[in-house]
Amino acid sequence: MTTLTATPAAPALRPRISGLTAESVFVRRSLLHSLRDGESLLMAILLPVMLMLMFTWVFGGAIDPTGDYVDYVVPGVILTCAGFGAASTAVYVAGDMKAGIIDRFRTMPLRASAVLTGHVVASLLRNLFATAIVIGVALLVGFRPTADVWGWVGAIGVIALWILAITYLFAAIGLASGSPEGANGYGFIILFLPYLSSAYVPVSTMPEWLQGVAEYQPVTPLIETIRGLLMGTSVAGTVGWAIAWCVGILVVSFVWGAWLFRRKAGRR
Repeated sequence: MTTLTATPAAPALRPRISGLTAESVFVRRSLLHSLRDGESLLMAILLPVMLMLMFTWVFGGAIDPTGDYVDYVVPGVILTCAGFGAASTAVYVAGDMKAGIIDRFRTMPLRASAVLTGHVVASLLRNLFATAIVIGVALLVGFRPTADVWGWVGAIGVIALWILAITYLFAAIGLASGSPEGANGYGFIILFLPYLSSAYVPVSTMPEWLQGVAEYQPVTPLIETIRGLLMGTSVAGTVGWAIAWCVGILVVSFVWGAWLFRRKAGRR
């Protein structure tokens, strides 16, 4: 007489969320967190505006007595604004890692990268909004760009590409750091770059040993490209370097962030 042994049924596989549903959910989640953390958003706008007003009204007369310094300094303030806004991404990502919520998300049928994509896209939208406010204030205090429509489109495109690249870099920093406080500290080094560039003074006025650093770091060609597009001057010598720096930082940050996410979020 033969005995029949029951074969255990295979567990049903949960269907993976298709399309960009997961990304849209996490973008909405990150935007809601930004609205609830209104102080960080407010400071990301107020600090660059105060910086612009200080350089324009306090130091501008000494740097350029003709009164045209506001046209020179605004592109640098825009890049500084992007840095301040993107830095909060590192804190948010580090906070998610510390709270352990990433591990819970990994139990769901979604792409792990959707979590980081949500943070990055939300930061891009926040920063573009803050940049628009900074440009509006600059126009009120005397900024007079001469760009045509295509110049504005080009400048906004370069700004958006830089925001995207630096936000992915800050997201990777948030994954690499052990706490939100540490992420905030590491990001300060990147926020210091505009001050070592042509953002606030020409590179030629710096000490010779510093000119090489200022000229060949990523922020200087970006600022010169944005300045040229907004003021209607040639960008032939800088736009290629600006795009190359942005794409390079974006690729390295994306690969580094993906590796860190798999390594840290997969740990039990």
